[in-house]
Amino acid sequence: MPTRKRNLPCVVVRRGPEVIMLDCGEGTQKQMRYSRIGFNKKMKILISHMHGDHVLGLPGLFQSMSMLGRTKKIDIYGPKGLKDFIESTERTVKYSRRFDLEIYEVNEGRIIEEDEYEISSKWIDHDFPCLAYALEEKEKPGKFKLNKAKELKIPKGPLWKELQKGKSIKIDDITIKPNEVLGPSRPGIKLVYASDTRPCKPVVVLSKKADVLIHDCTFEDSHKDKAQDYGHSTASQAAKIAQEAYAKKLILIHISAMYEESNNLLKQATKIHKSTILAEDLMRIEVRN
Repeated sequence: MPTRKRNLPCVVVRRGPEVIMLDCGEGTQKQMRYSRIGFNKKMKILISHMHGDHVLGLPGLFQSMSMLGRTKKIDIYGPKGLKDFIESTERTVKYSRRFDLEIYEVNEGRIIEEDEYEISSKWIDHDFPCLAYALEEKEKPGKFKLNKAKELKIPKGPLWKELQKGKSIKIDDITIKPNEVLGPSRPGIKLVYASDTRPCKPVVVLSKKADVLIHDCTFEDSHKDKAQDYGHSTASQAAKIAQEAYAKKLILIHISAMYEESNNLLKQATKIHKSTILAEDLMRIEVRN
């Protein structure tokens, strides 16, 4: 339930020119306007499960995008029921969607493979079928050595880009290999989203050595029994998962509306996992390696 300070679940990952949205609670399009994310970018949407607080923002978001002139296709992924929800809503609530939707109902496993990253999923322990997602960048090329490129008389432009992609080039029958102008390769960033779950092994497995773990923290530790009954986690339980997975940073989300002030949640979590952040609406976190 939204409160005066908190909207419903939606996390946006901005990666270069692309937007990857994780869940879409009601009012998401309003938050996007505040965040100045943009409504016509290349976009994927990943839905964790078919509970209202995670999907009811989709119809409004699509209608707002259409009114603002979006033309680019959106790929949307989620569990069984997602396609029927979107199609039945659009059949009964009439508006003219101006862009294509590609809807994928997915299971656990690798669901997206791109040149620079992949996204995989696992079923987690909620009271309704629910997926956690891991976005993992592939190994990145090392830093480009400008001085070395100039020394080798490589003209700036397409040839630099080829080398940065890890491909050899030829200039006047001389082959130049990427390692001549690139530093050591760098590991990619790994980000995991596990909303609405009891503490469970699949999240630990998915989150191994993640740079960022975004995890359910619906209740304080004193409401451990309620968390178990409703399929959620407490602050300490989320922190223990992050600790067991060796996640570098933990971000607590999905805070119950019963907590007007939620500082106690952060205190409980940081006793176990020091690098913990309590999410707030419109918070921006930069992730680099």
